[in-house]
Amino acid sequence: MKPVKLFYLKNCPFCRKALTYIDSLKAEHPELAAVEIEMIEESEQPDVADKFDYYYVPTFYVDGQKVHEGGIYPEEVEAVLRKALE
Repeated sequence: MKPVKLFYLKNCPFCRKALTYIDSLKAEHPELAAVEIEMIEESEQPDVADKFDYYYVPTFYVDGQKVHEGGIYPEEVEAVLRKALE
């Protein structure tokens, strides 16, 4: 399984939606429940966030590659989680 990083801000409405989508998808699709996501709140860990190239949150990296940045829909979150399983 490939490592997943999620950069987010706790006050971001798109980030809150992404977190809700993750929980829902893991509940609906048992195979996705195994995907572990390293959560990086960028205002609390700026030293980590500054090492990555992105502007908008939420931003997902899978195996070190940026796969999604900005506003997000459930099917996009599912694609991220499935990419981690490849």
